[in-house]
Amino acid sequence: MKVSHRSHVPPFAVMDVLAAANRRRALGHDVLNLCAGEPATGASDEVRERAIELLRSGDLGYTEALGVPALRREIAGHYARWYGVEVDPARVAVTTGSSGGFVLAFLASFDVGDRVALARPGYPAYKNILAALGCEVVELDCGPETRYQPTVSQLMEAYYDGGLDGLIVASPANPTGTMIAPAELDAVARWCGEHDVRLISDEIYHGIAYSDDVQQATAAVHADRGAVVVNSFSKYWAMTGWRLGWLVLPEELVGPVDALAGNVALSPPALAQHAGVAAFTPEGYAASAANVARYATSRAALLERADELGWRPVAPADGAFYLYGNISATGLDSETYCARLLAEADVALTPGTDFDGVRGRDWVRLSFAAAPETVARAVDRIVAWQATL
Repeated sequence: MKVSHRSHVPPFAVMDVLAAANRRRALGHDVLNLCAGEPATGASDEVRERAIELLRSGDLGYTEALGVPALRREIAGHYARWYGVEVDPARVAVTTGSSGGFVLAFLASFDVGDRVALARPGYPAYKNILAALGCEVVELDCGPETRYQPTVSQLMEAYYDGGLDGLIVASPANPTGTMIAPAELDAVARWCGEHDVRLISDEIYHGIAYSDDVQQATAAVHADRGAVVVNSFSKYWAMTGWRLGWLVLPEELVGPVDALAGNVALSPPALAQHAGVAAFTPEGYAASAANVARYATSRAALLERADELGWRPVAPADGAFYLYGNISATGLDSETYCARLLAEADVALTPGTDFDGVRGRDWVRLSFAAAPETVARAVDRIVAWQATL
């Protein structure tokens, strides 16, 4: 029987690494898993307690396709609190994780054959979802000279080379952790608005930042230029398995996303939505801030030991919780490096080929979202293992 061409996309390699690590753990190995971007703490006590109450007595039936009004209001309020930006709750769409948000945003924004630009290296699901939807992916080669972020000049070149219908930016970015300064985001958004290019801003790591030099900026201020914001409860609020995210939409996309959401998923998970309201309490914010402090501790320790690791160069890691480093000095390509590191030292990392199909063979990604002591033990093992190569 026929298998669709649209389904012929690469698997997300981090999930393969995670499965291999779990198999070794099941055999009794003490595996230190630093391959997945998953906070070790999980949801805050406030969210968990609210979920328990709901399981005992709450109404957990279908919700509105765009989410429960109380959660949409809290998300809108979050933009006022953090950014001083007024967002109409009617333009907030709650989604089944940011992954569901990307599918809805791409479906509503792009047609088959549309050209959509994104940075390389970058999160692989962007291009894989776009490819499955029949879009043409335009990869922008973004290295240290652009701080791994796309520039207006790159956009102009892509635009005049064959047209451009969309751009995806991420700040802080996965895997590099780099951030777009407010002035740069404004320039990109203005260019997109002037050229009818849909800007989609991945902001799922907002709140997880370490540099005073680059401030967080949200594309929500550019809704009048057609910008779409994608965010999630998975990273800052450590609610990965709850599958809860959101979109901030320009007015013209609210109706299309509402219709698509009702057909694709009916509604996001009801339990996660109702419990997620508690994430925006003072206690919920405080728990997340404490998580960021732990990530900062691990990040500082990693950077202090950069010479021991011998990964040169490494991306700046302004935000998020990843160290993206060049391991070419070891003489191994990244897939071989990660496979051997797991098999011989029980440390799981992600090969850079997942994020960059051109230069990724020289790079690996380490997630420091685990407990600081776990990250420290993993570095000890990596250093000792590399000494045997």
